[in-house]
Amino acid sequence: MQMETLKKMLDGEEVRGAVCSADGHVRTFARKGVIDLFSLVDSEPDFLRGGRIADRVIGRGAALLLVKGGVTEVFAYVMSEPAHSVLEQAGIKTSYAVMQPNIINRTGTDICPVEKLTSQTSDPDEAFSLIRGFLSKMKS
Repeated sequence: MQMETLKKMLDGEEVRGAVCSADGHVRTFARKGVIDLFSLVDSEPDFLRGGRIADRVIGRGAALLLVKGGVTEVFAYVMSEPAHSVLEQAGIKTSYAVMQPNIINRTGTDICPVEKLTSQTSDPDEAFSLIRGFLSKMKS
């Protein structure tokens, strides 16, 4: 599926988070943050390989998950500079509507915790482990 089609789906009311396409299959994400993306990479590690994703917000943590997943193209309405750098270094085609220095947390008081958490690594596997720990803490 072409990126323009994914963007149109993202604009529709039925997609609340992100939409990705790989091998002719489409997945939509509804939850905020990286929960759905993490779950997909964890449970179906090969699904994103060679695929495309359109999302509302892409920060560094999501970018590292997308590198681990093997996507080839990413669009975000809002992308952080660290996310763009990660994706560009991995050779992933990127486009965005707005570039920001960082993604801000939901209360607007600080940098997104996942963006901060992954700021010291460029290794997708290490980022995956860090995010797993973060999400486990959030559950408890």
